[in-house]
Amino acid sequence: MEFKVNIERTQNKFINKFEVSNFITNHISNEYNNIDEAKDSKLAQELFYLPFVKKVYITPSFISIERFNIVEWGDVEEEVKNLIENYLNSGQEVISNIKEKKNNPISIYTESTPNPAVLKFVSNKLIVENNLEFNNIDEAQNMEFAKKLFEFSYVKNIFLSKNFVSITKYEIKNWDEIVHELRSFIKNYLENNKIHETLVEKEKVDVKLDDTSEKIISILDEYIKPAVSSDGGNILFDSYDSEKKLVKVILQGACSGCPSSTITLKNGIENMLKEMLQGQVETVEAING
Repeated sequence: MEFKVNIERTQNKFINKFEVSNFITNHISNEYNNIDEAKDSKLAQELFYLPFVKKVYITPSFISIERFNIVEWGDVEEEVKNLIENYLNSGQEVISNIKEKKNNPISIYTESTPNPAVLKFVSNKLIVENNLEFNNIDEAQNMEFAKKLFEFSYVKNIFLSKNFVSITKYEIKNWDEIVHELRSFIKNYLENNKIHETLVEKEKVDVKLDDTSEKIISILDEYIKPAVSSDGGNILFDSYDSEKKLVKVILQGACSGCPSSTITLKNGIENMLKEMLQGQVETVEAING
């Protein structure tokens, strides 16, 4: 298994996230404030040897690092990325002697998204291994967690991915009226229940994709998905028309119905595909947003 690391900037200029292509811990997240606290993680210790590292947060799918104000991330982030990537590919343990407590507390914090109707609820532990989206309570019949969320009258759409839940609300409520209620529910549910993934996103099977389609999927996975995931959403390849040079995609979570999704499609995804696949792609359309 080869690990790849993607650099992801956050709204906090001192904190960078380093997204990892495969899970690196056994559903456990640890926060380290200094090298003494990192006795159970050789990787965290190696990161603290870098003089600008202030805090290290290791989760199943990413490593978040806070820096001191002595350097800029642009000067050092590649060095950090390479250190993490080389360590993971050496086969060494990320966190040793993990003993999960029965009532290991869950912490939930919120992140805003470019879509004002969507808020991202982030957990310190892995929630699901697959991307799952529910547009109504009928679709959520086989997942109790999602079904319970739809019992809140203002919940319109639910998108789950790894360690976060993106919730789209109806306009009947403002976020400041409901965020505490939702955060408390998610925290309590995750502390007392295991989520059973009975509905797994279905891949398109038995369909032979042409070379251009495969390249488009590869570009979306490597360059686009990490960015939209940080915004609480996801993007899926739907189809490619070689005659029209048209790519159709499906937007999920915060990306679906987002006011800025058209700009993202045109200025971001479309321009990237046109540049990387010159002469093969002219237009990108979202079939649901």
